[in-house]
Amino acid sequence: MTLVLAAHGTRSAEGEATLAALAQRVRRARPGRRVEQAYLEISSPPLAEILPRVPGPVVVVPLLLAGGYHVHIDLPAVVARARPDALVARPLGPHALLTSLLARRLASAGLRPTDAVVLGAAGSSDPAAVADVRAAARLLSVRLARPVTAAFASAAAPSLAQAMERLRSGPAPRVVLASYLLAPGFFQSRLESAGADVVSRPLGADDDLAALVWHRFDEAAVRTGVPVPRPPAGGRQAAGVLRRAQAPGV
Repeated sequence: MTLVLAAHGTRSAEGEATLAALAQRVRRARPGRRVEQAYLEISSPPLAEILPRVPGPVVVVPLLLAGGYHVHIDLPAVVARARPDALVARPLGPHALLTSLLARRLASAGLRPTDAVVLGAAGSSDPAAVADVRAAARLLSVRLARPVTAAFASAAAPSLAQAMERLRSGPAPRVVLASYLLAPGFFQSRLESAGADVVSRPLGADDDLAALVWHRFDEAAVRTGVPVPRPPAGGRQAAGVLRRAQAPGV
């Protein structure tokens, strides 16, 4: 069974390099498993060209953090045309592994106990996608033991500007923006120009993110009724990370 990673696509060379590095971490986590990388638009190779070339069963894992048009409309349409027998996994978020990764990115950016925190996402007109981001903000709020405001660079409310204006009038001396994006590009630039005192790096290429990709793959593969082989040593280590992230209080 082949894993096909389906990312949105970007005009940023740095963004494409980040997604390629993430795909490499996914491959290293399970060396015996075939992994292909593709895009829905803008970048190459297109998902519609990759899917027909892959032999055997296929699971498509969206490299997307929330539901929305691409998850519910665009991606299923491409799969239906190019590879109707393929399974499509859930989007990556919300999930405790993303929460852990966000917390690490914020710590690296210099988060202080007195900072106000905003979770900055791309945005969507789909209420389900907005709800996913707000759920991710609630998970991060529990992890950081402080309020976390979900805000959006486009299409949804509150906007980044609205969230910043409200928090600037509050008691926090600084506002820190947690990037809820996978890679550098257009929306990361929007976050960085929103006026926060600190903006964290995108989630990027990380072993926790690779473990989450395989978790979504396994969830989808179970639906086929085909036994999922036990992962090799690297995969077992990733599975341990997943179990720790899902443990109560983590």
